[in-house]
Amino acid sequence: MPDQIWPAMDSAAKDEMQLALSPGPEWPEQERAEQLARGAALKWASGVFYRPEQLARLGQYRIREVQRTCSLEARLKSVVQSYLEGVQTGVWQLARATEVVQGTREALSQARGVLQGMSQALQTLEPLRERVAQHKQLQALSHLLPRLRAVPAAVAHTQTLIDGQQFLEAYVSLRELEQLREDTWAPLGGLELPVFQGLDLLFEALGQAVEAAAGTAGKLAREDPALLVAAVRVAEVETGRTTPLGQVPRDWRQRCLRALQEGLERAHFGSPLLPAPGALPGWLEALRVALPVELVTAEALVAPCCPPHYNVVQLWAHTLHSGLRRSLQNLLAGPELEAADAFALLHWALHVYLGQEMMGSLELGPEADVSQLEPLLTLENIEQLEATFVANIQASMSQWLQNVLDGEVAEWGREQGPNTDPSGSYYSPMPAIVLQILEENIRVASLVSESLQQRVHGMALSELGIFLRSFSDALIRFSRDHLRGKSMAPHYVPYLLAALNHKSALSSSGSVLQLDGAASGALAPVEAALDELQRRIYRLVFEALQAELQPLFADLPSRQWLSSPELLESVCERTGRFCRDFWRVRNPTVQQLLLAEAERAVVLQYLSALMQGRLVCRGADERTQAAERLRHDAAQLQQLFLSLVRASWVGRRACLSGWVGDEGCRETLPRRAQGLEEKAHCAPVLLALRELLNLRDPALLGLEVAGLRQQFPDVRCGLGAKREEKPEGGKDGADTPPWCPCSEDHVSALLGLRGDLSREQHLAALSSLQAALPPSPRASSRVLFSLVPAPAPAAASCLPSGSCARALLLAE
Repeated sequence: MPDQIWPAMDSAAKDEMQLALSPGPEWPEQERAEQLARGAALKWASGVFYRPEQLARLGQYRIREVQRTCSLEARLKSVVQSYLEGVQTGVWQLARATEVVQGTREALSQARGVLQGMSQALQTLEPLRERVAQHKQLQALSHLLPRLRAVPAAVAHTQTLIDGQQFLEAYVSLRELEQLREDTWAPLGGLELPVFQGLDLLFEALGQAVEAAAGTAGKLAREDPALLVAAVRVAEVETGRTTPLGQVPRDWRQRCLRALQEGLERAHFGSPLLPAPGALPGWLEALRVALPVELVTAEALVAPCCPPHYNVVQLWAHTLHSGLRRSLQNLLAGPELEAADAFALLHWALHVYLGQEMMGSLELGPEADVSQLEPLLTLENIEQLEATFVANIQASMSQWLQNVLDGEVAEWGREQGPNTDPSGSYYSPMPAIVLQILEENIRVASLVSESLQQRVHGMALSELGIFLRSFSDALIRFSRDHLRGKSMAPHYVPYLLAALNHKSALSSSGSVLQLDGAASGALAPVEAALDELQRRIYRLVFEALQAELQPLFADLPSRQWLSSPELLESVCERTGRFCRDFWRVRNPTVQQLLLAEAERAVVLQYLSALMQGRLVCRGADERTQAAERLRHDAAQLQQLFLSLVRASWVGRRACLSGWVGDEGCRETLPRRAQGLEEKAHCAPVLLALRELLNLRDPALLGLEVAGLRQQFPDVRCGLGAKREEKPEGGKDGADTPPWCPCSEDHVSALLGLRGDLSREQHLAALSSLQAALPPSPRASSRVLFSLVPAPAPAAASCLPSGSCARALLLAE
């Protein structure tokens, strides 16, 4: 580089610049770039001059490249020249800046010296500054001294005003004292005089007095509303005042509102003692009266004494609601409530509290509406109270029903018969009492909620089922003790019939226990228990009838029976005396069932006596006499039960109207007699047995036996029954007795009455049953012989050899 382009630079700077601009001996990037450029040029040249004919244009390419090289060199020189000119300008500016910095350094050094001299002068003036400050403080105190002397008296007077509940005057005095303290605080440099040390305590005393007045707002609104207004105004003014810097704000408005709430809760829910058992309804009733009165007082008296933004009525309603809810939660967290208390609380909280008697009263404004608040009782609380109520009611109901049952059972052993109603039916108040207990509890539960009603309804049905089972068990014990002679009941059967009336009364009145919308099968267990109770009473009644008739049939059949009707007359007399009270059963259908079952019991005893083998006819005359006796007995028994139907109907009509010859009796009695005749057992079976005895040709016995099987399919025949049980292959099993046509059956026992049949004839008659037609569907429902135990044959009459073996061969 020529030296003339750096006229202002020294030689060292020139050397440094030249060293920086000249490329170093080792510059790998430059060398690599040159190599790449040479390689690219060679590649281009080899591509362009690949063919010989292109070498002629080599001169042109050389001239073009020379021109391009010159252009590039000119451009490079121009760029380097511009760069060097910029560097020259920068170097000149740096030199000028160096001169300026040097001058500034010298000026700062001079200023530092001047400042050090001034600090020494200030130290000599410090005592003078302190004197000036003291002079200012003394000057301020001299001006405020008359007012400062009056501060103790003003403090005492303010305390007197606070004690006298003159809140506005006390607050004005305190504000003046506080302003005086602020006036002295700044001149004294933040120093507080001892005379103002009790001012904060005096403010706190006034705040507590305002809180106390707000806590009795309801009482003050009635007795001294001006005092309440003064307290609220003081709280509002103090809250809205700008607090001096460094002083904690006094939010007396919040303290006043909090005092209003605490005073209201303390007045109604301040007692820590919970209501005693049984006292909860009275406590709730007192709240029902007091809370609306409190809200009316707040709306009429307290609200005008307070600013609108206090929302006094809403504040009162929310405070009372919160306090009541907290008290109820504490109550539920304590010992378990009794049933009456749980019911009273549920009904009060769900219906009374929000009803027109209380918070929904028309005397209250819309601000008192608590419907938007959280409910008094949570779902868990309601569940707890309902469970408590149902459990207690269930225990009480169980005890009540047991007492009713004990009273009814005590009546069964008395000397007098059951009571009767105006229709002449046996009557007891027990069903009405039971249903009243259940219905009353369900009705009471419906006053609270549908869920509680459903719970009590399910519990009542369960308790009714338990009561019916207990009643049935009591009847069993009553019957066992009577039949065993432990405690003879003078009116045993009438009380059983009265129990049937109880069942009918419970069945007919059970619809009162059916809830609207309840499941259709809710009463199914109760109905099943009632049906089971009725069946058990039927069984007990006819067990008693069988016990009375069994000794009378001990002599039937016999020679005396063939010649005289006295034996059956005794049976009819005893049966008529036993059934004479059937008409006192209230349900006519049950009367018919009783008479039909009584007839069945007599026929069963009759058949059982015939099959005991106590009589065997000695000849044709005795067979004819026995057949005639069977016909006569059938007519006599049929007449007996028709007369019982007539007696029951006439007795009821006579008891109802006092006139036996009523037209309704003559119209209805034939229909009822016809109904009994359709279900009669005595005439068909005895007449069928008469045909077995009256038949003179034994060869036709098979037809009669088949006819008997057609009418009564449950009659057992040893041949037919045992043939189904015979082992396959004709061999007896190891534990199976030998099959024999002489096995116990009804037909063999009945044929044995004739006394004229050989074994072959006997087996022939039994074998004819296999070819008989199947029983008719109507006869298949008639059950009679299956209830009669057939006599077992003697062991000697069934041997694997002899006549029995020959009979077996004949049968096969």
